[in-house]
Amino acid sequence: MEFFELHPDNPQIRFINKAVDVLKAGGIIIFPTDTYYGLGCDIFNKEGIEQIFQIKNEVDNKLFSFICSDLKDISQYAKVSDYAYRTMKHLLPGPYTFILPAAKLVPKKLWSKRKTVGIRVPDHAVTIQIVKELGHPIVSTSTTTRKGEPVIDPFEIKNIFNSQVDLMLASNNISFKPSSVIDLSGDEPEIIREGAGDVSMFK
Repeated sequence: MEFFELHPDNPQIRFINKAVDVLKAGGIIIFPTDTYYGLGCDIFNKEGIEQIFQIKNEVDNKLFSFICSDLKDISQYAKVSDYAYRTMKHLLPGPYTFILPAAKLVPKKLWSKRKTVGIRVPDHAVTIQIVKELGHPIVSTSTTTRKGEPVIDPFEIKNIFNSQVDLMLASNNISFKPSSVIDLSGDEPEIIREGAGDVSMFK
């Protein structure tokens, strides 16, 4: 695994480009978000998604979210109602995962049985820059042990995933709290998980 430390606000573009090159080549990376470190690949890399299931020791019905660069990007991969748009515009970028009806562009492997997907726009310059340079979303699941316990120390993460991941970008500005998960796929918003983001507007 290649390992690089980046500035959280002004990430070095040469390291961003290395990550993008790995993703374009079908590889898997670890990257910082505003909640936890993420483990991910190009959203259109079916083999990479399967490999992440194996790395995480997850069954196939486990759902992974994916990261978009902004609201405009989200509209290509999900059906966004006027209410959902206004809500996300107010809260993003931030520590939220929004459940939305999937658009046909999203690989069905990432769809729930209800044909929904989980989408994030984290408030972290490194992640957003990767997605922008790649040109489309990246699959994202938090770095955990095989027992499902979050791993937060970057050097411990490196040791655990060293032989399974191609590149890791380490940085700061990480809360190490889970994202709040809000379902905006129905007529009324539903709080699925209360995490780092403020959810008072949905109560």
